[in-house]
Amino acid sequence: MSRRAVIAGVALSDVGRVDDKTPYALMAQASRRALAEAGLRPQDVDGLASTSQGTLPPVDVGEYLGLRPRWIDSTAVGGASWEVMLAHAADAIAAGHADVVLLTYGSTARSDLRKGLRGASLDWGSRGPLQWESPYGHSLISKYAMAARRHMHEYGTTVEDLAEVAVSARFNARENPEAYYRDPITIDDVLSGPMIADPFTKLHCCIRSDGGAAAVLVAEDRIPDLPGDPVWVLGTGEATSHMLTSQWDDLTTGPAEVSGRLAFERAGLRPSDVDVCELYDAFTYMLLATVEDLGFCKKGEGGAFVREGRLRLGGELPTNTDGGGLSACHPGQRGLFLVVEAVRQLRGECGPRQVPDAEVACVSGTGGWFCSSGTVLLGSQRPA
Repeated sequence: MSRRAVIAGVALSDVGRVDDKTPYALMAQASRRALAEAGLRPQDVDGLASTSQGTLPPVDVGEYLGLRPRWIDSTAVGGASWEVMLAHAADAIAAGHADVVLLTYGSTARSDLRKGLRGASLDWGSRGPLQWESPYGHSLISKYAMAARRHMHEYGTTVEDLAEVAVSARFNARENPEAYYRDPITIDDVLSGPMIADPFTKLHCCIRSDGGAAAVLVAEDRIPDLPGDPVWVLGTGEATSHMLTSQWDDLTTGPAEVSGRLAFERAGLRPSDVDVCELYDAFTYMLLATVEDLGFCKKGEGGAFVREGRLRLGGELPTNTDGGGLSACHPGQRGLFLVVEAVRQLRGECGPRQVPDAEVACVSGTGGWFCSSGTVLLGSQRPA
């Protein structure tokens, strides 16, 4: 069999400050909404993809949701997991291994921290390869900060360039009523904030919020039964780079260079064909480097590219149109939220933040400290 996959429904749970729900409840809420948007019922789901929560994902998630899937995926590569699992789901649909696949995620990262729960602190431990770096206090954020400094050293990128990424995200968030932060910020606001890891001040770093997301993929032969317009999976790519930062070949280049090239080749598209981007932005440098890696500008020119306001609504490459992880929401792993926003943009459902005539979206997730990447190209029209 060789069937194309389409996204039939997407949804968010309650997001932002959600003190009265568990991660499972948020997953259930988002899943019910996504299935309803697709005109489907839980019993229609025969594929399930979920990770990061519970003991045996996605087994425990399936039990909580009352599902008994015949195809499952729990790929765990950090924030890129959802783009990678979406690619796997599209392959499963093409092969006839599943007809309706649910991707779902939920997290109470903010609430857990507020409640003082031990599990709220992100600790990667020191097992395996990490034992060689953990004793030196090499935290996740310090790895990104060091990579940012290397990019600044090699290409002349400035801290103001990095700050513009945060300012653009907040500019876009003002049109999203669900965004955690919507008040405008300036370059000076970013630079004058408390230092977290040089060169990152607080506003260079993603927020911490609660929330869940879900997406439903179906085979193209189900399109006549869908209540809404489908969004087509045009091409996908996935890649890993390193586990230890000492094994990272080039701190200025991430695995999106590979996953992006594969996705564009498989879709038969070029970066110039993209109308809207949804890119992982745990830190400002992550997004700037990803823009380069995906080919929207040459390596080393990311600072100049974002400096002109190209990432903003109304700009040349509207990116993270909901406000991204820097302003809208970041509940632990944001990859599935990128998919939701991209689908809504391609359907023309985003109101004041809608990108006019958006037909092709690039979604790219990053995992760990540039350890992994999944890139997905989505379109509003069936490919030729």
